[in-house]
Amino acid sequence: MKRKTIAYITTLALAATSLASIILAPSSLAFSLSIKDGANSARGADQATNLFGNAGIFTTITNVMLFVVGAISVIMVVVGGLRYVVSGGNSSNITTAKNTILYAIVGLIIAIMAYAVINFVIGSFVPGVGGGGTNV
Repeated sequence: MKRKTIAYITTLALAATSLASIILAPSSLAFSLSIKDGANSARGADQATNLFGNAGIFTTITNVMLFVVGAISVIMVVVGGLRYVVSGGNSSNITTAKNTILYAIVGLIIAIMAYAVINFVIGSFVPGVGGGGTNV
């Protein structure tokens, strides 16, 4: 019984010593990686390294959304024009066509203003991107 107890205590002591040497090892050994290294290894090969700037994710998303809104707006102006031409003098159809054109143009103006505001805010927070901020 005493031999088993001594064997268990010795085994636990060796395990604790090994575990302590791993945990307290200098950072130059196995644990020299940082959070940035982990994030860089998780990033895909085609992904941008920055969120802002000309090749940033936010700029790309903003440009795509502005393109989609612009395309939809142009399509709605054409649809409103066709409704206006086909209305045949019916005042309710003419009003509907004019409202379609008006709302498409207002939507396009709002999208352009939102694009300008986003670029200003990004430029204010990130130096060198442009658009706003002070260089004092």
